[in-house]
Amino acid sequence: MIKNQSSSKASNLLEGNIASTLKRMTIPMILGMIMMMSFGLIDTFFVSLLGTEQLAAISFTFPVTFTVISLTIGLGIGTSAIIGRLQGSKEIEKSKLYATGSLMLSAMLVGVLATIGFFSITPVFSLLNASDRLMPYISDYMGLWYVSSVFLALPMVGNSVLRACGDTKTPSIVMASVGGLNALLDPLFIFGFGPIPAMGIQGAALATFIAWLVGACWIIYILAVRRKLMLPRLLTLNELRSSSRDILKIGLPAAGANMLTPIAGGVMTAIVASYGAEAVAAWGVGNRMESIASIVVLALSMTLPPFISQNVGALQIKRVKRAYSITLKFVLIWQFIVFLAMWGLSGWIAQAFAHEAEVGSLIQLFLMIVPLGYGMQGVIVLTNSSLNAMHRPMTALVLSVIRLFVFFVPISVLGSYLYGLQGLFVGNVIANVAMAGVSLFVFKRAVAQAVTKEHANLVDANPVSSK
Repeated sequence: MIKNQSSSKASNLLEGNIASTLKRMTIPMILGMIMMMSFGLIDTFFVSLLGTEQLAAISFTFPVTFTVISLTIGLGIGTSAIIGRLQGSKEIEKSKLYATGSLMLSAMLVGVLATIGFFSITPVFSLLNASDRLMPYISDYMGLWYVSSVFLALPMVGNSVLRACGDTKTPSIVMASVGGLNALLDPLFIFGFGPIPAMGIQGAALATFIAWLVGACWIIYILAVRRKLMLPRLLTLNELRSSSRDILKIGLPAAGANMLTPIAGGVMTAIVASYGAEAVAAWGVGNRMESIASIVVLALSMTLPPFISQNVGALQIKRVKRAYSITLKFVLIWQFIVFLAMWGLSGWIAQAFAHEAEVGSLIQLFLMIVPLGYGMQGVIVLTNSSLNAMHRPMTALVLSVIRLFVFFVPISVLGSYLYGLQGLFVGNVIANVAMAGVSLFVFKRAVAQAVTKEHANLVDANPVSSK
């Protein structure tokens, strides 16, 4: 019965209406993305109530926690691409082996990284220029966070297995529930209630630990017991080595590409800082607005790859091209609507976030220029995720490097040099437009190569008819 359900879901990706299938997969993912973003925001909100030092301490943890999260995202991308292709080619037992291997691999890698991090909290954060006054708060938070990171990895990768099989609803329910639990536990542990003592910043980490532990147990139960999508045993060393090699071939470049973004962001922040604290404040607000405006694109970047992987595995390249085309057209229209909304609401948003007139005017300037490039940015993001799904991770990594360090940073810097902060914002838009063009060209070439491969496979399968 369970096997039939799984097969049915897979066949929807291979045979169902493309637009309605992507819609069915994406809507639940939007909820999941919102809840994923809520973790950091909720922790930050409640910790901010403790005081400036505690807020500064948790702010320092972002680059370190993002490094670990980037690894889990990369492993999830590798897992989704491989299992999606195996599901598409009907290699169900092999798919179970890789699903089991991906969870074991993620637990091991994140466990090693967390162990190293746990014993190097002080030197690492000293390098980040954290003051001695903040170090006790950072140690309290990160000590528990590193332990919870192993349990963070399991739902992240486990959800990728489900998405690769065409199920985006269950991962969204898991993420929403885990996010809700974290939000409920945060004030209880931070401030205390009844017999529960107030733990301060350490309470935020404990809430995260419990939430992710519940999520890890839940996702393993779903995969192993309810859906039978993984083996009822651990892999042998040889099996683990073989599956890990294939997953890491895609996962590590994908993780590397994710980690490039905060590096480029740091460079841009340093440039903006030359215009003063007001400019930095406006830049920060603008970037937070960008993360909200990009939720639909991020959701599509997680639902389109399983569709592409399965159809590439089934050698249905026409459906791959059609899905990519439909998604891009929708994103361009949707993000243009977002741009118009931000343009219209720019004054109100500036007033809501700014206490000084100069900061408000800079926020408004950002919102009237930068969102114009969000549609093109969506094209870039979706192209990269599609290339990973087609087992072309190095191409996606190269495109990420080109986007950030050939177009985004240099053009924005040039715009800043010529026309000040306004020029920097315009340079951001121009960079996205130029990179979108490059992305489209590279994807078309990748598809053409896939078509050639498909034809070769058909000839091999029917040597007589080809003569």
